[in-house]
Amino acid sequence: MNRLRRSKVIYLTEAIRRLGDSESPASPLVIIGQTNFSVGADLNEITALTGPEAYAFSALGQALMQAIASYPAPVIAAIEGHCMGGGLDLALACHRRIAAHSAVFGHRGAALGLITGWGGTQRLPRLIGKGRALELLVAAEKVSAARALEIGLVDVIADDALAEAVRRLRPSL
Repeated sequence: MNRLRRSKVIYLTEAIRRLGDSESPASPLVIIGQTNFSVGADLNEITALTGPEAYAFSALGQALMQAIASYPAPVIAAIEGHCMGGGLDLALACHRRIAAHSAVFGHRGAALGLITGWGGTQRLPRLIGKGRALELLVAAEKVSAARALEIGLVDVIADDALAEAVRRLRPSL
């Protein structure tokens, strides 16, 4: 399900910062998952955290999202399968989002008694408006790729999200 465990969040943050801090111009990035973009944080890992550990984990996730959002070249999320919770936060931090027809989006935290600590509560309303964001965040709704396109959550739906992302970046390469 491509869970965002602590070790993966740290690895991604360091890799993106390294790529963005190099002396040569930064290359565009495409962020993908295998089968699923990401279902977000590992709930087993989260439930084992103490208060201070949970705060630190939230800060790690925020650092990753900021590294993506401030990356000096385009960052595109190529989304297939599930894009939920922290995975949706990850996609929202990207500059563009391309979905496969199979993509499903949601912020299911409210159904679990959780709320995102990775910036989704700010990025989502800015992108799709407060009312629609509340549908996803408070009602814990899941939406299809077609609905995501309709509400402005994704830029385009493609048969092959990765190929479309690469095609859109080709002029930048």
